[in-house]
Amino acid sequence: MEQTLAIVKPDGVKRGLIGDILKRYENKGLRLKATKLITADEKLLQEHYKEHVGKPYFEPLIKYMSSGPVFAMVLEGDNAIKIVRILNGATRIEDALPGTIRGDFASDTTYNIIHGSDSIESAKREILLWFPELK
Repeated sequence: MEQTLAIVKPDGVKRGLIGDILKRYENKGLRLKATKLITADEKLLQEHYKEHVGKPYFEPLIKYMSSGPVFAMVLEGDNAIKIVRILNGATRIEDALPGTIRGDFASDTTYNIIHGSDSIESAKREILLWFPELK
């Protein structure tokens, strides 16, 4: 059973979208393995986004992601990573199709509502980072 990490970002939490987003994943057959509502500290976020260090958007991204609570979840199911990525939609909101989470809810590429792991390796690393108790 494949697992992946999804995070409803601060703008999604503030707008009360957790239930709508979770329903889309569950409607597609994914199951919740773990959840937490957390205001992430800079250390966690810098480790999570370490591949983006040095890019012009890195510091604003860390500031944004630590600006309020996020809803982190581990989802599992067949092809969970790909399914979550498809449901989330394109990262750039101008490319996000209607019917996807970003296409329906996001209004800015920086504040794009949701994160989903992009590979098996990333999912394993991110799940252990956000949910060390699942070791």
